[in-house]
Amino acid sequence: MYALYMQSQTSIRISTELLNALKKFKEEKDSYEDVIWDFLEPHLELSVEAKSDIKKSAEEYKRGEYFTLEQVKKELGF
Repeated sequence: MYALYMQSQTSIRISTELLNALKKFKEEKDSYEDVIWDFLEPHLELSVEAKSDIKKSAEEYKRGEYFTLEQVKKELGF
């Protein structure tokens, strides 16, 4: 779910054809807003901070500065 709450809402007109297409991607728990966000999200620009964090993480990984899942589980006692 993308929004925990909505400050305001609006309605839009879409064709029956588009509605039927959206229904094919909608799971029972999803709203149509969820379906639309799923399509939009890959096309949204990442923030400068997010891009910087991704670059930093990739550099740390290349240097071997990371923990495996097994190491984290052992540290946490799982």
